[in-house]
Amino acid sequence: MNLPLIIPEIAVAGLALAILLLDLWTPAASKPRLGSLAAMGLGVILLLSFSDSIAGNSFTAFGDLFISDGLGLFFQRFFIGAALLVVLLGIEYSDRLPVGIAEFHALVLLALVGMMFAASANNFILVFVSLELITVTSYVLVSFQRGRLASLEAGVKYLVMGGLSASFLVFGIALLFAASNTVNGMNFAALNAASASLANNRLLWLGLLLVLVALAFKIAVFPMQMWAPDVYQGAPTPVTAFLAIASKGAGFVLLLRVLFHAVPYISRQWQTLFMAVAAISILYGNLCALPQRSLKRLLGYSSIAHAGYMMLGVAALNSAGAAAVLYYLVGYLFTLGAAFIVICLVCRDSDDIGVLAGLHQRSPVLAAGMAMAMASLAGVPPLAGFAGKLLLLLSVVERAAINPAYYWLAILAVVGVVISLAYYFGVIRAIYWPGDRVETAPIQVSPAMKVSLAVCMAGMLYIGLFPNALMQAAAEAVKSLRF
Repeated sequence: MNLPLIIPEIAVAGLALAILLLDLWTPAASKPRLGSLAAMGLGVILLLSFSDSIAGNSFTAFGDLFISDGLGLFFQRFFIGAALLVVLLGIEYSDRLPVGIAEFHALVLLALVGMMFAASANNFILVFVSLELITVTSYVLVSFQRGRLASLEAGVKYLVMGGLSASFLVFGIALLFAASNTVNGMNFAALNAASASLANNRLLWLGLLLVLVALAFKIAVFPMQMWAPDVYQGAPTPVTAFLAIASKGAGFVLLLRVLFHAVPYISRQWQTLFMAVAAISILYGNLCALPQRSLKRLLGYSSIAHAGYMMLGVAALNSAGAAAVLYYLVGYLFTLGAAFIVICLVCRDSDDIGVLAGLHQRSPVLAAGMAMAMASLAGVPPLAGFAGKLLLLLSVVERAAINPAYYWLAILAVVGVVISLAYYFGVIRAIYWPGDRVETAPIQVSPAMKVSLAVCMAGMLYIGLFPNALMQAAAEAVKSLRF
């Protein structure tokens, strides 16, 4: 039976349906409690996932569409953790959602199902279905506050760019199927077996390039990065967090699957392309973030730069680089989690950086959480961001023994880190050294948000100080990939 392999996915889908059904009999005043139910359900599913262990084995199911291995399990836990954070943010944000609270949480859960399937995709059919489930639900979530023009505008922009990327993906898959000349041409294992003989097939190269352009949209790297700042700024804050953390993780797991599971032989010939994408994304994201006053827009440009840093691990074409990408994503989860908790609580009417003025007086805990998040994003030791960037740089330098161009890539990444210090520490300066106009009213923080912020702050510090355990788990997860 194949069904036991997808019990977590079935459980999350069942939880989404339960939320929608319970909404029919829940009074309007009690609807926010549905978010608490969703959070508790995800917490139970996350805890149960740690009772499962692949132990280096992999199993395929459903006609080789689905693969159960260490990489899939790692990202399954990552996505559930990210969705749990978003649901908790959604509960805090519910007073700004006049209608559709149950639908909001159900859509987050359905997008989570798509991400969990994406983590275990072994065929381009499942890649397409998973991405569409993620993207279509995200269209609705981005424009969920239909009373806000900014939210509707963000939804339209995301829809247009998402539709364009879907067309690239479908056309690319069709070309890969035609070029493979096999009955099962969309299966990763079949493409891997034929990749050496197809290494010079230009039709396959074109198909793969189109697929990579579609995945570039999900992770917001050059040349499909334009949507991120506008959508991040216009979307509801919990949705922005979902796109920045979970959706980006889905893009990277699919990128790793396609490059190092389906066509590893061809991927080794494209190192220059990966290096160029990483370099341009780092420079573009950091330079464009410098003049920003909107916190969410700043984090949108910042996310482009961070995707560029993670592309360093892809460009390294080795297991150390892939493991560093996984490590970086977990650190990114804790770091952005803390940042968006503060934004959700403080930036109710405006997300201008000036809103943070004097935050250390209004809520020292929120001020410390935001400062810690900005320092981690900047790569200040001993936080998670520093360890993640260091591991990515080490994987690139390791590759430089074969190709000296990697030294230049590493230098450019360090330059990007230096540039980022200006705008990240600008946020910290606004918190602790404000101007004349300072809000003094204290901020009330719910127990759930206090616990969530404490977990994120502890996570940033712990994996920054003690990276070995997470790095070992990441290295174990990428063993199923081929470099």
